[in-house]
Amino acid sequence: MTKQKNIIKIGLIQTRASKNREKNLCNTVELVEKAAKKGAQIICLQELYRSIYFPQYPDIDKEIYSETIPGESTESFKKIAKKYKTVIIVPLFEKAKNNKYYNSAVVINANGKIMETYRKIHIPEDPYFHEKKYFAEDANHYRVYKTKYARFAVLICYDQWLPEAARIVTLMGADIIFYPTAIGNIKNHKSKDGDWHNAWETVMRGHAIANGIHVAAVNRVGTENKLKFWGQSFVCDAFGKILKKASKNKNEILICKVDLSHNQLIRKGWGFLKNRRPDTYDSLTQK
Repeated sequence: MTKQKNIIKIGLIQTRASKNREKNLCNTVELVEKAAKKGAQIICLQELYRSIYFPQYPDIDKEIYSETIPGESTESFKKIAKKYKTVIIVPLFEKAKNNKYYNSAVVINANGKIMETYRKIHIPEDPYFHEKKYFAEDANHYRVYKTKYARFAVLICYDQWLPEAARIVTLMGADIIFYPTAIGNIKNHKSKDGDWHNAWETVMRGHAIANGIHVAAVNRVGTENKLKFWGQSFVCDAFGKILKKASKNKNEILICKVDLSHNQLIRKGWGFLKNRRPDTYDSLTQK
């Protein structure tokens, strides 16, 4: 008996950000509406979609880049979500009621209702990625969003390098992991590590394989001061096969159909989840 397919259509919005936050909002709203008209049922924007990647500067006025939840972004995208019955993932720089600032992702359901906010858990601190200076660490938890189209998790940028995060949301029942991202190369810097882009794509494809889960990564494009963002947003299936990839340097709407029944095919065939040995994993929780 042939396994019944479970096909949904997702959309990724890859853009170049300017210093004009209102322009960024308007441009993204236009692209999201186009994606919704093309039938995208879950649409994800890039990390900090509304601003330049300001954490590359070690000391800048962060207040001008922040907004509340609810706020301007959520009000704009709620209308589209409700009109087209689409789910929209909106990553933004949140000023919370506790007066702390978070790198957050708002999920707006297909009825226009705001779901619980995910706040980035793993915060890096490196040259041109000074995120610990801007983003608070939250006592928040990983989240899986149950919608009419799919159960999915949102993990933000640096979260994508950590295998524990991908495994946790898989065990929580996610069918897809969305990774909104802002990453690129440092201009005139020759890394001794190797090809950063190749590592970035490879690690997420590895998470897909190890967990039998679809992955969708959306990255910005353009050059901002010392950083050249490489775009190349992509969707891969539960065995790491790239289904669709965006360009290196263009604003783009990436629409991709995914068959979520493929997750169970991989999990059943390879047994990565059923053959786990949690009784041997105590050291993972030790600092």
